[in-house]
Amino acid sequence: MAPGPGGVDQRNELVLTGQLLKPAEMRTTPAGIPIARFVLAHSSRRSEAGQMRNVECRMSVVASGQALTAGISDWSPGTRIQVKGFLSRAGYRAPDMRIELHALDIQTVDTDG
Repeated sequence: MAPGPGGVDQRNELVLTGQLLKPAEMRTTPAGIPIARFVLAHSSRRSEAGQMRNVECRMSVVASGQALTAGISDWSPGTRIQVKGFLSRAGYRAPDMRIELHALDIQTVDTDG
């Protein structure tokens, strides 16, 4: 990946696997683009500084476009999914810097195994 302005690496990539917390909120923009918003609940055990720790978080996810949103409304809470995408500010009008994951790829995850 080529460096961005000033030679700084502009990489912003995230892969997060978890469970759908509640049904996705679906809408369509005035331009006709379907948008799905949902919360992904992640839970795992990770090694940090030589110690195992429990890791839990919730991440707001935005999926845009027919290819990404097709079928999302059929997923029930608890569906395991993997989302690949990038982080962005949740809203440009909000005074804080909450972030959300903007999906580039979404896959359901097989729970058998």
